[in-house]
Amino acid sequence: MTGPRDPRSSFSEESPVQGPLISGATRRSALGLLLGAPLLSACAGVQQSLSQFSNPFSSSSSSPAQPAGPPQQATTAGTGGVKVAVILPLSAAGNAGLAAQSMRNAAEMALAEFQNPNIQLLIKDDNGSPQGAQASAQQAVDEGAEIILGPLFAQSVPAVAQIARTRGISVMAFSTDSSIAGRGVFLLSFLPESDVNRIVEYSASIGKRSVAVLVPDNAYGNVVEAAVKAAVPRRGGRIVAFEKYGADRAAPARTVAQQLGSADALFIADDGDAVVAVADAMSAAGANLRNIQLLGTGLWDSPRVYASSSLQGGLYAAPDPAGFRAFSGRYRTKYGAEPVRTATLAYDAVALVAALARTQGTTRFSSDVLTNPSGFAGIDGLFRFRADGTNERGLAVMKVTTGGGVAVAGSPKSFGA
Repeated sequence: MTGPRDPRSSFSEESPVQGPLISGATRRSALGLLLGAPLLSACAGVQQSLSQFSNPFSSSSSSPAQPAGPPQQATTAGTGGVKVAVILPLSAAGNAGLAAQSMRNAAEMALAEFQNPNIQLLIKDDNGSPQGAQASAQQAVDEGAEIILGPLFAQSVPAVAQIARTRGISVMAFSTDSSIAGRGVFLLSFLPESDVNRIVEYSASIGKRSVAVLVPDNAYGNVVEAAVKAAVPRRGGRIVAFEKYGADRAAPARTVAQQLGSADALFIADDGDAVVAVADAMSAAGANLRNIQLLGTGLWDSPRVYASSSLQGGLYAAPDPAGFRAFSGRYRTKYGAEPVRTATLAYDAVALVAALARTQGTTRFSSDVLTNPSGFAGIDGLFRFRADGTNERGLAVMKVTTGGGVAVAGSPKSFGA
């Protein structure tokens, strides 16, 4: 999935290292990745379709829909002394396999762009199954892997985590399913919760605190429902209407439209095609969407949304586009193809572990280091791991225009407390 959404900011390559752990030194970071102070540096979704919870490309999919091909042979990249496993469904069928290949390319690209990395990547194909993932993890730890990057599918993560926990090593998985995080599993992915928190925070800051909500009746909608019901009151707001919809959008739209008079914002969490259909259903139900502030998640980063007259002026949370644009240009030059949108996750994961291997000694991949509250900054902007294994991202707020998303509030340069 290449995804129309371009995200993120680029960072300078030179960064002084400061803070109590390492002071008075300098390092050359991997292009686009600086570690947040006080850990290392002075520098303090995304096109993420709903199918990430259901289709074979999804990082939280149960399994690929088509039979996988024969497993690919394990390979290595780099010659450093710190061994890092990378587990991806390289032989999975369809989009999952294509995504995995692009993520492997990005991982190797990060290694090439980091100056003198002291890591070696142990690249394993999990064949898109928990059994394959567990076997890959066992092979990797037997070969001396100190941390595992991947897998992609949610159902494969527990199988990998079981092996990792016996050796006391961390897993940095690419799944979007928060329920599998924790106990040494950290999710480096685009989580809907970050989108919701950022857009609700911004909405409240511009005085829009009475929110009507429409979400799909599926796994993504369930995650968003929990997040928005927590975020709105936390920011001093109230939810004046809430409805879920399935194939029939008309009835929920009518219900919300009847209550829209007491709202100053309408939050619709869905992907490009669906959010346009929901907006059309609202208009058909008599709602004047020009009189209310429309809000969305990173799924709104879609040509269908930008082309919709009903959604013009809507606001959504997303990474700053500059970083992914720059990354994509370098990727095209190196590989002659477009990266999938999740390729930056693999890039950032490798660049992060390369930097930690250089600077953090024997505790380099411990939970205490990975959960540094200042976080890290990568291709996809600022991020940090929480103690529960989920992540928080520093996102921009974008406005829908016919020419694409335009930033109205930049991504934060540092995390608050």
